[in-house]
Amino acid sequence: MRILTVGAGAVGGYFGGRLLEINQDVTFLVRPERAKRLKQNGLVIKNPDGSLSTLQSPPTVLSEEIKQPYDVIVLSCKAYDLDSAIQSIAPAVGSNTIILPLLNGMRHINALEDAFGAEKVLGGLCNIVATVEPDGTIHRMTPIHNITFGERDGTLSERVVAIAGILKQAAFDSELSENIMLAMWEKWLFLASLAAGTCLMRAPIGDIVASPHGKEFILGLIEEIRSVALASGYSPSVERAHSMLLVPGSTLTASMYRDLLNGSRIESDQIVGDLIYRAEQQNMQKASLPLLYTAYTHLKAYEHQKQRTEN
Repeated sequence: MRILTVGAGAVGGYFGGRLLEINQDVTFLVRPERAKRLKQNGLVIKNPDGSLSTLQSPPTVLSEEIKQPYDVIVLSCKAYDLDSAIQSIAPAVGSNTIILPLLNGMRHINALEDAFGAEKVLGGLCNIVATVEPDGTIHRMTPIHNITFGERDGTLSERVVAIAGILKQAAFDSELSENIMLAMWEKWLFLASLAAGTCLMRAPIGDIVASPHGKEFILGLIEEIRSVALASGYSPSVERAHSMLLVPGSTLTASMYRDLLNGSRIESDQIVGDLIYRAEQQNMQKASLPLLYTAYTHLKAYEHQKQRTEN
């Protein structure tokens, strides 16, 4: 399969690099500066133990250079860059192309359907804690590195079975799911609880749960998000959220929290705002989601302040 990985950052660069290691036909869709750096330094992956893997001169392409469709497009951009990513991959989408998105939340699914058709879009998610260091090295900081994907209708089609066979050969964990939409909701519930909680309280999980009513606050967020999922037709497990978001002394924070502290762009509409949108579509009462509404207002106030100070 000809695989196009959108970007060569912490997610796309990592998983694409692991596929290159097993000699898969992977090309990175990148901007000119990133293409130049990859040509000079190679794609460098740092593992949690400090060891390095270097792939010299990984194949890259600019959007305007794409001449023919790819079989699989792995999409791993930030949610707020989705519109530009859709424009960039359009030349790579043919009649048999499959798009595997690894974005957070669910909002991107509708946008990809509108642009390319529902039949081309799989469900997918990944779990990895990684960053791109100043020299371009992709640093995976914890042992977790997995992709879960599948047909959104739950079928085990020939195309997803074929992709599963490729992913299983790579040096990361992967799972072909027959209920990928539920899996995506479960990740969304965890991520939105973590992001809303740590951003609103400006603190890691351990400091929140150590504070008066902090545990009740986190549990309340989890239950509000679960209620939106239930109203949308899904019953996600809260086991992961409870096991990771109620730990005394935990230094866990959301990437959105770190982006906020750094004055960077955040995925407020995609991670928190879209939950409120879906709740309103289901005629849920605002009073039933006080923590979510407060967190969303908080995040949007940050964005307005950021925009004002930049202009």
